[in-house]
Amino acid sequence: MANRLHQRRRRRYRAIAAGTAALAAAATIGAVAWNAGAEEPEASSRQAAYAAAAAEYGVPEEVLLGVSYMQSRWTDHGGAPSTAGGFGPMHLTDEVETLAGAGHHHDSDARGDDTRPMDLPEQEEELVASSGPVTIDDAATLTGESESELRTDPGANIAGGAALLADYQADLGVDSDDPADWYGAVARYANAGDSTTAARFADEVYSVITAGAVEDTDGGRVELEATAVDADESQLALLSLAAPAGTDQTVCPEHLGCEWIPAPYEKTGSLPSQYGNHDLANREEDIDINAIVIHDTEGSYKGTLDVVQDPKRISWNYTIRSSDGHIAEHLDHENVGWQAGNWAVNMRSLGIEHEGFAASGAWYTEILYRNSAELVGYLADRYDVPIDREHILGHDNVPQSNHWDPGPYWDWGHYFQLLGVPLEHAAGGITGGAVTIAPDFDDNRPVMTGCDKSNDAAECPVRGASTVFLYSEPRSDAPLLNDASDSVDDLGARAGYGQRFAVAEVQGDWVAVWYQGKKGWIQNHEDSPVLAPARAQVAIPNRDDVPVYRDTFPEASAYEGTGATYRPNPVVTTIDADQSYVVGQELQSQALWAKTFEGPNFVVNGETVFYQIQIGHRIGYVDAADVTFAFV
Repeated sequence: MANRLHQRRRRRYRAIAAGTAALAAAATIGAVAWNAGAEEPEASSRQAAYAAAAAEYGVPEEVLLGVSYMQSRWTDHGGAPSTAGGFGPMHLTDEVETLAGAGHHHDSDARGDDTRPMDLPEQEEELVASSGPVTIDDAATLTGESESELRTDPGANIAGGAALLADYQADLGVDSDDPADWYGAVARYANAGDSTTAARFADEVYSVITAGAVEDTDGGRVELEATAVDADESQLALLSLAAPAGTDQTVCPEHLGCEWIPAPYEKTGSLPSQYGNHDLANREEDIDINAIVIHDTEGSYKGTLDVVQDPKRISWNYTIRSSDGHIAEHLDHENVGWQAGNWAVNMRSLGIEHEGFAASGAWYTEILYRNSAELVGYLADRYDVPIDREHILGHDNVPQSNHWDPGPYWDWGHYFQLLGVPLEHAAGGITGGAVTIAPDFDDNRPVMTGCDKSNDAAECPVRGASTVFLYSEPRSDAPLLNDASDSVDDLGARAGYGQRFAVAEVQGDWVAVWYQGKKGWIQNHEDSPVLAPARAQVAIPNRDDVPVYRDTFPEASAYEGTGATYRPNPVVTTIDADQSYVVGQELQSQALWAKTFEGPNFVVNGETVFYQIQIGHRIGYVDAADVTFAFV
């Protein structure tokens, strides 16, 4: 194999353009629906492709299915590349062009402190070739298929993955048809750079084999029957992989092998305020961490690490690589990263970046979702953060942030299943009270525009999404609420999976919820519902024109004698006495004062109590004195 590797023919593709075109061609392909109460359908062509490839290359079928599930959940994604440049159900990787990591996502004031705005250096968006390992050329050599066929033909792609697994098994010198004896080949398939990440991938593959799985994919229904396997984990040593670096400095489950790549705290100029790229604090003692913010990188893993290691730029807590789920940690949790674009949220949250894009055709691997969920569950348990959409936020839910990642194509429903807390909803029809936004990701395919920045008016590829639109009237040809557009980055009339809203009115299959001080109408077809009844605590304004704030800073009197300057809470909108909004959490007013490199940094605590509410797609805050409460 080594002789083949240096002869690779590496072709480059622009991920955004290639993904958009491929998904557009596949827009008419729908997920295969299967009613558990109906007669079980015959094996699909996708299922047959796995059986044929396993037989041809001598790979246990359950091993082939398990590896493919951990990459793509058996889905072809219309031939579009993943965020790691992987194609097809087996995630055969090729070099693709992607943003280096310093594009628009990392080119704005993520500190979010109006009293000390950031002065970021200008940086051009640069396209670079992905730096991960390439497997598609080896698959082409082993199967005789062209690289084009391996990218676009699911059957050929599955055969290519089977051929790679068989080749890895032969290289390891293991001759067995027992699935337990394929652990080393499975671990190698991840192409991980360290032993722990490789083992984690293999362990998750074998957990799927043991538990079994079934998916209705874009190529038909695929099923993996549960099979008890006692995998030979000792084979990992045959790969001669090093351990990840700096794991003793990370806050991370040991089996994830998080690597320590620190964000620098350094002076960047002669002025005391010229420093980066985070602030020192003592959050273990002074501030409660009460939220975890999910981001996507809008660039490559390597380029994103370049950003977080630059003292003139910004920082966050973790970065997760798409190809193998590898995790890097960057900040001591006591300190405050510049990540969410809102100082009050930054103070109280941890931020996790996921290698990927909010709008392009690129998709996230299953191992990325799983490792992220494992990390978030661990952090939520450590800091007593409830696992719900009021506390596990997208960057697009942060008040007054100008970002909208991870975007509508992040599968929140699947993510919460992996977290072990599937969002449960009360039974029955919707007549009032509250609702949870709960579309089926695969079946919910709203038409959006703006994914192709060279043509903002062009429709995005039709694909599964976590978001629904709100209309100004209960009809599908009515304007969107707030004169919003259907652009993928316009959050003016969107609600996301798991968010809860108070019901304002019901007309047939249309449900109005209170949204930014107005009634926003959501169509909720009986045969394809996107809403579910929910129980919730709601805040009801005591009067008209109650302010909704961006931040949760203390009242003016709390600053007296501290040396800090009073900072008012900006008002983002107002709400009236006939409205109600679901309450997420109670927050005591606080402000971290951090302005200069050498400090002093300290926390100002106030008497004012705020309540986080779901005001729109983003959250907001109301003064507890301005509202009363009810359970609906």
